[in-house]
Amino acid sequence: MTAIAGKPISLLLLLFIFTTPLQQAFASETSDDNSLENAWETLTGKSYKKKAEAIEVIALQNPPEALPAMMAMLESKLYYSKIGKVFYLLKETGDNYEFTPLFDAETVIQENKQGFKKVKINNRLRSLIRQLLAVIQLKHNDADIRLAAVQELLKKPEVESARLVETAIEREDDHRVITAMQTLLAVIQLENGDEAAQLSAIDTLSHSLNSSAMNVLTEYKAPTRELHNKAQSAIKKITDKRDLYAKAETIFFGLSLGSVLALSAIGLAITFGVMGVINMAHGELMMIGAYTTYVIQLLIPNNIGVSILVAIPAAFIVSGLVGIAIERGVIRHLYGRPLETLLATFGVSLILQQTVRSIFSPLNRSVETPEWMSGAWQINEVLSLTWNRLYIILFCLAVFVALIMVMKKTSLGLQVRAVSQNRTMARAMGVRSQWVDALTFGLGSGIAGLAGVALSLLTNVGPNLGQAYIIDSFMVVVFGGVGNLWGTLVAGMSLGIINKLMEPWAGAVLAKILVLVFIILFIQKRPKGLFPQRGRAAED
Repeated sequence: MTAIAGKPISLLLLLFIFTTPLQQAFASETSDDNSLENAWETLTGKSYKKKAEAIEVIALQNPPEALPAMMAMLESKLYYSKIGKVFYLLKETGDNYEFTPLFDAETVIQENKQGFKKVKINNRLRSLIRQLLAVIQLKHNDADIRLAAVQELLKKPEVESARLVETAIEREDDHRVITAMQTLLAVIQLENGDEAAQLSAIDTLSHSLNSSAMNVLTEYKAPTRELHNKAQSAIKKITDKRDLYAKAETIFFGLSLGSVLALSAIGLAITFGVMGVINMAHGELMMIGAYTTYVIQLLIPNNIGVSILVAIPAAFIVSGLVGIAIERGVIRHLYGRPLETLLATFGVSLILQQTVRSIFSPLNRSVETPEWMSGAWQINEVLSLTWNRLYIILFCLAVFVALIMVMKKTSLGLQVRAVSQNRTMARAMGVRSQWVDALTFGLGSGIAGLAGVALSLLTNVGPNLGQAYIIDSFMVVVFGGVGNLWGTLVAGMSLGIINKLMEPWAGAVLAKILVLVFIILFIQKRPKGLFPQRGRAAED
């Protein structure tokens, strides 16, 4: 990278740029305990000039206390005791002030700041501290800290920063940090370099997704036509890349929404496909799974990660048992009367909602996301995938695979398929269809409970949780093909992606309306959905 002319920098920064042996030689002359003690003591004085020299000495020797002390100075939270001149880090806790010692001492908690004085700094010292913090962090063993340091320098690129980075980039081995450093050097080159350097900087910035690269190219006043055209081409290239990654993120959000839709619809597809029952209480079975997750967290408050894992089988069992109770108590008396079944299950849904209101109150409850599901996977500077949504997609696929295995490899699955294809013939072959109906309804209800576990990690848990998804679940089942699991999965994912792609320009409500209109028109052409069930008796 071409050397960049610019403002003079302090002696310390120059020393950091020199070769390692020279730094070590200088450190060996100045790292005695007295010089460091004097530097800390100088911070309690009034002279800003002497404080600057002291800060440079502290940064050069870089004791463990240097980083927290400098960060505290920037936040005006570095204090010292009037007696003994002991340094403390200030933290406000409620109505009290907590003074945590920087060195070996006892923590002090009191209602005021009496007995303590703040280490005062001016704007010049703040600028110096930021530079020195970058120097310290650029030499840190953790690549994430080095990356954060470069990104902080990118917010206010300066010639001094370029000189520091030019030295650090030679020993850097992390690709992300190298890319960020190259972007920083290119930004400064574009502002301070000659024509050849600017041309090279534009080429480098055209490969960067950092917002600083786009900003500096947008504000760039090109001295020649060639540079202007090059800069405009780079802006277009960056914009195209950012749009592509934005679409990828939208598709990811669509897949996560589709996973929830597929999970909620799979259970409905099983009961609807095998029994021909329109279960309007299906959403409430999802709600029961979500409340089960909430209760499990109350029982295991100190280990949220384990509580989620425990909630998965618990929600399946609880929702499944409630589903079997509904089938045995209500639905089995109404087979062959679909309208009455619809009305009866709608009444059951109201009863379940009121029961939850009586037990947990009408207020929404929140389920805490475990640490291993928090945060995001940062693929690049514009694309990040949140871990909770990624885990929900994987969870949906795992449930789907497990269900396929049950349907293909177990006697229950064989009997369920037999009843769904020809109930009369299955009975004639000795299949106890009533027993199959109860277990099938319980299985579908249990999967609805698993959908509730996933939903509880994305939204608040409340009595009306299931109502927001029951219509969408029916749309997925009809669109995919009644009783077809693969069709349900494909339909759920497809509708989730279509919803998210249309939301930016149509809005959330209009997007749902357009999806509904699309499904109505689609069903007119293909009444049996994408993947129609085969072998059903007499198409009844």
